[in-house]
Amino acid sequence: MVDRICSSFTCNPNWTEIQQELFVGQKPQDRHNLMARVFHQKHKTIMNLITKAKIFGEVKCHMHTIEWQKRGLPHAHILIWLKDSLHVHRVDDFISAEIPNPQEDPGLFCIVTKQMVHGP
Repeated sequence: MVDRICSSFTCNPNWTEIQQELFVGQKPQDRHNLMARVFHQKHKTIMNLITKAKIFGEVKCHMHTIEWQKRGLPHAHILIWLKDSLHVHRVDDFISAEIPNPQEDPGLFCIVTKQMVHGP
């Protein structure tokens, strides 16, 4: 049984909201203010999904801390305590380490390969 969830959430400089606001020749690391604002809004959205939309179930309490990496990207460490425990088999409903099939779901395949896969 699982009653706590630990997670991290990192800013991605390739987010559309960041890329579309850059001036010609600018890189995301030139606009720390922009990255901080976009990260804050996305962090707020994910915390609302967890706490108010109850995607993992009812939340007893939560805490998080936000840090800046050496590369200049903000990231959050999130700890959530659930009111009711999740059965271990339900964890697989939320977590997947598989790349989606491009023929079945090309949109999700594009998002995962662009946003979550690092390197070649």
